[in-house]
Amino acid sequence: MSQPPNLTRDQARERASVIRTHSYRITLDLTDGFGNPGETTFTTSVAIRFDAEPGATTFVDFVGDRLESATLNGELLDVSGWTTEGGLALPSLAASNELVVDAIGRYTNTGEGLHRFVDPVDGAVYLYSQFETADAKRMYAAFDQPDLKATFTMTVTAPSTWQVVTNGATASVTPAGPANTHTFLTTARMSPYVTALIAGPYSVVRRTHDGIDLGLYCRSSLAEYLDPDELFEQTIQGFDFFHAAFDVRYPFGKYDQIFVPEFNAGAMENAGAVTFREDFVFRSRVTRYLRERRCETILHEMAHMWFGDLVTMRWWDDLWLNESFATWASVVAQVSATEFTSSWTTFANIEKSWAYVQDQLPSTHPIASDMVDLQAVEVNFDGITYAKGASVLKQLAAYVGYDAFLTGLRAYFRAHAFGNAELADLLSALEEASGRDLSDWSAQWLLTTGLNGLSADFQVDGDGAFTSFALVQTGATPGAGEFRTHRLAVGLYDSEGADTGPLVRVNRVELDVTGARTDVPELVGVRRPSLVLVNDDDLTYGKVRLDDRSLATAIARIGDITDSLPRTLIWSATWEMTRDAITRARDFVTLALRGLPAEDEIGVVQRVLSQLSLAVGSYADPAWADAVGWATVAAGLHELVTAAEPGSDLQLAGVNALSAARLGPDQLTAIQGWRDRSTPLDGLTVDTDLSWTMLGALVAHGWRSEDDIAAAAAADATASGDRRAALVRALIPTPESKQAVFDRLIHDDTMANAFQDATISGFVHPAQRELLVPFTDQYFAAVGEVWKRRSSEVGQKVAVGLFPRWSINQETIDQALAWEAGDHPSALRRLVSEGRAGLQRALAAQQTDRD
Repeated sequence: MSQPPNLTRDQARERASVIRTHSYRITLDLTDGFGNPGETTFTTSVAIRFDAEPGATTFVDFVGDRLESATLNGELLDVSGWTTEGGLALPSLAASNELVVDAIGRYTNTGEGLHRFVDPVDGAVYLYSQFETADAKRMYAAFDQPDLKATFTMTVTAPSTWQVVTNGATASVTPAGPANTHTFLTTARMSPYVTALIAGPYSVVRRTHDGIDLGLYCRSSLAEYLDPDELFEQTIQGFDFFHAAFDVRYPFGKYDQIFVPEFNAGAMENAGAVTFREDFVFRSRVTRYLRERRCETILHEMAHMWFGDLVTMRWWDDLWLNESFATWASVVAQVSATEFTSSWTTFANIEKSWAYVQDQLPSTHPIASDMVDLQAVEVNFDGITYAKGASVLKQLAAYVGYDAFLTGLRAYFRAHAFGNAELADLLSALEEASGRDLSDWSAQWLLTTGLNGLSADFQVDGDGAFTSFALVQTGATPGAGEFRTHRLAVGLYDSEGADTGPLVRVNRVELDVTGARTDVPELVGVRRPSLVLVNDDDLTYGKVRLDDRSLATAIARIGDITDSLPRTLIWSATWEMTRDAITRARDFVTLALRGLPAEDEIGVVQRVLSQLSLAVGSYADPAWADAVGWATVAAGLHELVTAAEPGSDLQLAGVNALSAARLGPDQLTAIQGWRDRSTPLDGLTVDTDLSWTMLGALVAHGWRSEDDIAAAAAADATASGDRRAALVRALIPTPESKQAVFDRLIHDDTMANAFQDATISGFVHPAQRELLVPFTDQYFAAVGEVWKRRSSEVGQKVAVGLFPRWSINQETIDQALAWEAGDHPSALRRLVSEGRAGLQRALAAQQTDRD
């Protein structure tokens, strides 16, 4: 699929300056005319009512098979000039206008526009829409930008066996020959990108809570795995919490949640019709951490009903007003209203780690960004927009006071309901509620880039007491080197025995840190503990450096830290020091293998397991990794699995990590025995998905072949099975197979998004570095053409997923820099620069590990 129109901010502002939209009446026919599902196209008609500056001209967007006719105020327009890139020109507008457009739309298999999927289990056809950032135009002609809101009324003709879901509740269902025509209630005002259509023989479960009709949908062949009790419980907990916190009723009537196949993201906040990737319908056993993340996603999308759907950013510069707030609100709701009361620990471990990585790339950007066009926006759904923004919102809530913060939000919602807003509108509401001037805070945190370093500088006398203690802040990098004001705490951790026993907090000081150096007189005279933790309780956003003794304590005794949040902050600090080439990767390996058996937060376990693989595979001296490191990691993971409590989350997470590692004969023999049950592991249930994971490990090391993959695919003849087979086939360790996989990813523009994702996931494996060497040159030769031919949603997955991160050397870095110096789209150049920066970081870390 080719690149869609790249609407610029200036074009959007110009169009919004001359028109104001009122309503859309959309009519769709999803059948072939005989009551069967259409195969490649659908008919779409829309009537748009809007006001305009008399005599002005503008354009309407449509991307599809063809535009058949258009009528403006009763006058037939010449549609021969319509293009997918430029839309259809609308001349000589009146003060009040009606535009009617009849067209033929085209289904996609890329997860954009109106996606069509055929279930391999029963041949059933399923449709769902995905319109963010600007793909509503793929289903109906539209003024496709967030500040041109309108009401929407849909009428849909579909096969008689289908469920049809839109933003509005169903008004009527009428037989129309061999099909049914579904008419839906008119919605509240909303942006086109949050309109939705989901249709197919979906299985549905319904409940009602607090006057809101709730629905859960999934494919019929997955219905046996849906867990409606837990999903409804968390949905109800979310509504009760947000109603109390925001003091504004949910504004969109009914609330459906639909789990859809081949979804590109985690979920999408369509008003009243939220779509989720169907991986959240767990067909095999998962850890508690994955249930927690699903709950976070449910609450994140629900929070969007207020942040983003009720009040929407005017343009994508303020995307963070949607995503940062939804991320922050989802964690607050989890901690306050659900069983996942330690979600701030998960936030520190997952979201902040993501933000720290993103904020140190050459492409880092302010939270409130300058988004000149849609392509710039589409690569900006990143760790800054979601996680850094949520981190500083947590800090802002503490700065102005939680109650004042909520008061400001309530005023913001009421003032801008069903409209659009900008950063200044939000700050004004918070200033009014709190009495604080937030201009300096905004300048420090929302309009700058990079992380400040935070560390302790102290002196100790002969008795072991601090004679001086100060906090040192380094300027934010990358960026202009600003110092920021941080509200943070310093925690002192010790145990009754000098080197043994639980490490608990024995002292804590909370203060504001400003400038390069801030004294902490409260700690002078206090005995130096085993571990000093700057930013205890995770109050601020910054990169913490441990002093030498605290680092040594962490490496030797991280499992002795009794509370999960400080333990997580230590994991984070030591990992950032490894990434920054301050400490050796092999020391992080030691820390991880010692500390993981005692870690009781499964989300932390799974994050550290992924960091462990990266440490030995990318940041360690390759000679050490080949001779010692991978064998140490493989043996350590094997021991972790066999020593874990049978049936525990730790056991399951360990098996998954072990299966993804570079293994020796002992581990491969064990995995083979667990999988075929010849030597089962006590407590481990080898269900369908875990069997695939283990098969992937065996295939990657040449212990199983295509025949085994075919047999597994035949036994799991489902959409999930097809994707897992594609992933495992990409792991086959031969030059011929790797070349065939690479060629298809580069040249097959018809490949469905889900199969592309799965194949990319299997292409790179830590045991196959030498096999991948030839693809470095091929990547740089091909990636520009891929970007030209495909939409940015699809193209960026190839650009990121196939970047030669296996080739950590100066030659590849120079090759990337030379490529970046060429004439390429800025969004693609950004993605390649991020990959190159990762190689530079890895090369520096390898040198430290060598020293």
